[in-house]
Amino acid sequence: MFIPRKVLEEKLKQILAEDIGQGDVTATAVVPAGLTVSAVVIAKEEGVAAGVEEATILADYLGLNITAKVADGEKIENKQVLMELSGDAQTILSAERTMLNIISRMSGIATTTRRLTEKLQKADSAARVAATRKSAPGLLFFDKKAVLIAGGDPHRLHLDDLVLIKDNHIAIVGSVEEAVKRAKQKVSFTKKIEVEVTEAEDALKAAQAGADIVMLDNFSPQQLKQASELLKKAGFGNVLL
Repeated sequence: MFIPRKVLEEKLKQILAEDIGQGDVTATAVVPAGLTVSAVVIAKEEGVAAGVEEATILADYLGLNITAKVADGEKIENKQVLMELSGDAQTILSAERTMLNIISRMSGIATTTRRLTEKLQKADSAARVAATRKSAPGLLFFDKKAVLIAGGDPHRLHLDDLVLIKDNHIAIVGSVEEAVKRAKQKVSFTKKIEVEVTEAEDALKAAQAGADIVMLDNFSPQQLKQASELLKKAGFGNVLL
């Protein structure tokens, strides 16, 4: 996921500003102004590195010297040094938690995603791990990027990515068929239509109405098999589940 560096800088500046507030009173009171120090970021368990680019950009923006010892997407070991940085002590202490939060959160998401994708690969499955939009406000870009770094699929990033008809839409409109019909009439042909269903029969209704993708919400493996067989039998085996 690429966005211009200046745009990414702005996202990081907003996160840092939220944490600093009106100023780091502790660093101001305890640490002498103008003091230069060095620091390292060390992993506390094995996993997959993510957020390294973001931490580097934030450090550069703050005038700190930083050397990354790993790249995003690389496997890391417990106690491995991920990066080294040096510069103004007050600045490092004020930005420390923001940088660590980004690295640890993104690395955690990347690690979990990689473990799941590797399980699918070992099972010789064509399935892919995809992420929902159930992200912390303000962190959607970083969460989705972490999934991509580890080999997962971001699914949709924003509400404008594709049509995703959920249970609440269907409850208001009245039926799966009516919801899909309205979407096909009003949305550009460039947008795929996905429908979330809780019953195998509704998966077939969605496919018959013209849905490109059917999301089987909280289906058990047996229910998923039932829905898949139902769609194939009706000639809709090409619908993505």
